[in-house]
Amino acid sequence: MLLKIYSITIILLDVFVLLAKCFYATFEGLYYLIFPPAEKSVAGEVVLITGTGHGIGRELAIQFAELGATVVCVDINSEGNDETIQMIKDKGLNRVYPYDCDVSNEEDVQDVVELITKEVGPVTVLVNNAGIMPCRHFMDYKPEEIQKIFQVNVFAHFWLLREILPSMIKNNYGHIVALSSMAGVIGLRNLVPYCSSKFAVRGMMEALAEELREECIGTDINFTCIFPYMVNTGLCKKPRVRFPGMLAMVSPKTAAKLIIQAVRRNTMAISIPNWYLVVHDIVR
Repeated sequence: MLLKIYSITIILLDVFVLLAKCFYATFEGLYYLIFPPAEKSVAGEVVLITGTGHGIGRELAIQFAELGATVVCVDINSEGNDETIQMIKDKGLNRVYPYDCDVSNEEDVQDVVELITKEVGPVTVLVNNAGIMPCRHFMDYKPEEIQKIFQVNVFAHFWLLREILPSMIKNNYGHIVALSSMAGVIGLRNLVPYCSSKFAVRGMMEALAEELREECIGTDINFTCIFPYMVNTGLCKKPRVRFPGMLAMVSPKTAAKLIIQAVRRNTMAISIPNWYLVVHDIVR
């Protein structure tokens, strides 16, 4: 009898604490919605960005450099990467370094991170941006295409994290940024493998942040997961949008600005546009 009373008491206490935390989190969220937290400086940070040869990656590199960060541009497309480097240097900014790497290859990642650490320094901000998005009916995908999607969109995150996260944990300092997608929140036709890969990125970021939090490891390491809708990078070919006024494409420059703002505010997750996640959660 005493054991039952004890168990019921513990359950009631747990429920009370849960409700109290829910109310606190709700009011905290409303407060920060009205009064956003101050944006931290990224000057002096060593920011490694993948997929800098074009699109969002290129704009992220430019804007981080403009804010005083040391930018490490990593891409398999050396020509596009060199163009990004030159665009930054044309602005009079010289703390930018190009590296060729196939981020889907574990050994290439190991080699390039070792080289970056020697030549530039330990990475303090990692932005996993590189991704591919073949679009066709599920049965029309070849097995090697599906494998490549996961190698670039998912496994590359793991290979880079395994090389960079230990240094962040040792120094108890760093920021991990991953680009998922609204396709990592909602399933979409003709994008089954892509959606699956972006759902995986979402789960990886949430689980990794929770693992470090529960084990009190790297308490000053922040995580930010980005869920863009459609960004005009060339990945979306002739998209059909029913309400173009509300669901129009976003420019890479705008997307990069919102991503950096989220990083500087230590926001855990944002969609682009930022109201999409709210609408999704309400509708679900």
